[in-house]
Amino acid sequence: MPPFTRPATRRVHDSEHARLLQCVEAILERSDRAVPWEPDTVGLPDARTDSALARINDVAFYANARNEVSALAGLCLDLLGLHSPDDQDDPHCQGCRLPWPCPTFGEITRLLG
Repeated sequence: MPPFTRPATRRVHDSEHARLLQCVEAILERSDRAVPWEPDTVGLPDARTDSALARINDVAFYANARNEVSALAGLCLDLLGLHSPDDQDDPHCQGCRLPWPCPTFGEITRLLG
């Protein structure tokens, strides 16, 4: 059973938050270092082939993937920054003030974990 599906101490939730934050920061860093693929760098297929449209769609996907991944990673960082535990004895989420871990952090953990 994954650690985020059973009761855990604050220390475990804090470390899970740090792990997810590190994971998303690494994705953003890799995305920033990636060389974008543009149609002129990968070449367009010959229009006479049967798979020309599919290959053009692939080129469009790859050309936009770097920016899209970067934007999604930025969104995840913002959400993790907003939904983080406060420093109280009885921790609450800094963003929504619900008891820590809040439902938003639980969902982020489920989706990225």
